[in-house]
Amino acid sequence: MSVRQVAAEGHRFAVRTDAGDLLADSVVVATGAAGTPSVPRLAGCLHPSVAQLHARDYRSPEALAPGGVLVVGASASGAQIADELARAGRDVILAVGEHTRLPRTYRNIDIHWWLEVMGALDRRTHTLADLDAARREPSLQLVGRPDRRQVDLNGLRQVGVTLAGRLEGVAGAAVRFGHDLPALAAAADARQAHLLDRIDRLAGDAGFPGEAPSVTRPAPTEVGRPPAALDLGARGISTVLWATGYRRTYPWLDLPVLDGRGEIRHTDGITPVAGLYAVGLPWLRRRKSTFIDGIGADAAEITDHLLGHLGRGPAPLRPLVAAA
Repeated sequence: MSVRQVAAEGHRFAVRTDAGDLLADSVVVATGAAGTPSVPRLAGCLHPSVAQLHARDYRSPEALAPGGVLVVGASASGAQIADELARAGRDVILAVGEHTRLPRTYRNIDIHWWLEVMGALDRRTHTLADLDAARREPSLQLVGRPDRRQVDLNGLRQVGVTLAGRLEGVAGAAVRFGHDLPALAAAADARQAHLLDRIDRLAGDAGFPGEAPSVTRPAPTEVGRPPAALDLGARGISTVLWATGYRRTYPWLDLPVLDGRGEIRHTDGITPVAGLYAVGLPWLRRRKSTFIDGIGADAAEITDHLLGHLGRGPAPLRPLVAAA
């Protein structure tokens, strides 16, 4: 069943679907954080001879046209795709913007275990100085493989990927990159070092050294000599792959809850419209709100509020207020 429209009908919600219409006392928007592929406007300036696709539509190196590939975006998807393409023998250039670097394992233990134990994934929204910035932070450069192999900029260079700065201009087959890659890489290294320092303190305080003896730090990022500009045709680049994330769209949500960017206005998943809620969005209530093991806690708390709204259970956890 597909929802076509959610609109107000008195103090209830009219939910129109392709299988019929419903009336609901409350609605929870649980459509997730990755809705519509986000591609920058400059994609329209690429020469038609250059194929382009979003990371959502990538399947394998064999499915792409022969030739090199410019991957734009160096968060999780971009780094993983660039790695796979390079290992398949493709000439790969990776345009790198702001990114988050962490080792796949540290002290011989998976990095997500450390993040969970130290409480980083349970950090709540009200503790943040800049919630909007936190919601825009890039995903981790990690690969979910059984061998827990590391994929970072150093590793990508080792398999032949050419690193470039963020893509700043496109004119046909000519592209221009920013000069800030060294600074972006240094900032990512510094944030990683800060977190690993916290892990080391935790390990020492908890008496972990015997169980987790390895304290080898990842080497500082070496970016080489990033190109300032490139002629895609001369380099043999036939495809541009946009690993530039997603934006959320709600064309079916006919209620006054969207901000100027089209995002649902909410405080901890509670919208300004009484009875309308959201789950599964970045930093909804805590850092892991979009993770499989994080949405459950959010859903339980929002359910308490929902039951209070319906007069069937616990009182609301907090007043219904509109996010700024």
